[in-house]
Amino acid sequence: MRRFFAVASADPLIHTEKEWVRQQLDNEALFRIFCAQNDADQRHAFDGARAISAARPDRIDLAVAALLHDVGKRHARLGPIGRSMATVAAGLRIPVRGRLGAYNAHDSVGASELAAAGAEAGVVDFARHHHRTRPESIAAEDWAILIDADHRY
Repeated sequence: MRRFFAVASADPLIHTEKEWVRQQLDNEALFRIFCAQNDADQRHAFDGARAISAARPDRIDLAVAALLHDVGKRHARLGPIGRSMATVAAGLRIPVRGRLGAYNAHDSVGASELAAAGAEAGVVDFARHHHRTRPESIAAEDWAILIDADHRY
């Protein structure tokens, strides 16, 4: 329920916040992908990445993974109600197609897009697996930091 209202009421990033994102994403294609997300997904990603950056300023890679992990959601073009329906269907293991199916496949869609844009392997792996179990390619400590930020913001 908290995420529903966060999506419905998200404030867009202000100029200084977008500039911080640009500094983290040294690849222009990745910055464009980030900016193509809706306000709610940008805010969620930004808040998580800033928290990671404050706690671990030496780990830009983790902040980048947080910034980009949900980029595949934008292809579904769903609002808060559609997202909720897709999430419930996934939780109940009800197969869905169309935009709901696209939303539930956002992890693999986003990971493929990030790989094609030149994202580092850890960023791609977090995008692909953040709703699953930790892949061997991501250290347990890093995974815990990323998942905590994803769930908290």
